[in-house]
Amino acid sequence: MLQDPLTIRYYQRLTDAMVDLWNRGRRMEELRLYTEGYLASLRHSNALEPYLIHRLEEEAYAFLRDPSNFALPALATEKDYGYY
Repeated sequence: MLQDPLTIRYYQRLTDAMVDLWNRGRRMEELRLYTEGYLASLRHSNALEPYLIHRLEEEAYAFLRDPSNFALPALATEKDYGYY
């Protein structure tokens, strides 16, 4: 579980970007590569402590492995009662 506010902010940005890429039609392999690049840039820039990046990495890959995060919501159809 992430507790550092800056780490949580990076996690939210990363997961929002993964869902956005998925909705644009990207494949899981491309999402994994994006995640690896994002984490590598955090390591290279020293934006976070290494142990926080490791925790972020674990949480991000858990998010990526969970299929419910990328499921499309079922659209509810509205009945038109006045139409014959």
